[in-house]
Amino acid sequence: MKFSSLIALTALASASAFAPLPIVTNGSQSAQSQQLYSSTSNNLGPSDGKSIGVTSKTSEWEISQISPNVQIQGQTRHTWNMADASKEVVQVALHSNGRPIQADLQVWIGPDWTPVTIHAKSEDGSQYPIQTLIGTRNKAANLEVMNTGPYTMPIKAAVSYAIDPLANARDDLANDVDVEGQYMEGGSIHNLAFAPNINQLQILLKTEGKQLNARVELLNGPSNVKASLEVFTNNGALNSLFVVFDTPGAGNAIVVKNLAPLEYPCEMYAKASEVETVNSDGDGGVNWGQ
Repeated sequence: MKFSSLIALTALASASAFAPLPIVTNGSQSAQSQQLYSSTSNNLGPSDGKSIGVTSKTSEWEISQISPNVQIQGQTRHTWNMADASKEVVQVALHSNGRPIQADLQVWIGPDWTPVTIHAKSEDGSQYPIQTLIGTRNKAANLEVMNTGPYTMPIKAAVSYAIDPLANARDDLANDVDVEGQYMEGGSIHNLAFAPNINQLQILLKTEGKQLNARVELLNGPSNVKASLEVFTNNGALNSLFVVFDTPGAGNAIVVKNLAPLEYPCEMYAKASEVETVNSDGDGGVNWGQ
């Protein structure tokens, strides 16, 4: 009798272990997203390597306001399900506690299509975080962040749908009458030095629909690369590269390299988004979007 009861309990436990998961409706998914976002900024994310796409709470780059932070160990990956086809621009921020960042960012649409890949590096993820916008082409997509660094170099990531005005920042920069675009043929290099009072700089690389294969680097001194992002996409109009560099201190410069063949030109735009000024009374201040 005891043996029969034990067999019954074992069968019941096995059946419950393999019971189907509950169906998630749009309403419950939205509620789950809000519950996930309401977590504190110290949230290290789910342990299964997947997160639900949410909408950012800021148009700036404070990582705790973008989405619940996820810690990604070296040689591991994390994926965000960006399933809202009515939205297109995804805000991505990668930080560390001061160690280098080495990461690959990929957008997956469908089972085997990766329209854009970005290789990102930073010498110091605290002082020079990775901050970029990635387009999903108004399709349900997954965005993966792969930490390609060693296991001793974890990174902290935040991914969400961007809100205005950041969601329109790519078009705003390209259409800004005060910003002159730089035409770059395939294989060409463009250097850009800027004033030391610029604390944050926006860079946009785009094409007229052809492939975009380029690298943008932030340097501090000769050949001293602090951060870099290299992009490859089959359509540089739909997936332009928009990067926001924090540029503390003096002696900074930008180097853009068009890695594509000669017949694949691109356009480069640059604009300061945070400028430090000195008032007439000698006090320092910060102007945004100058």
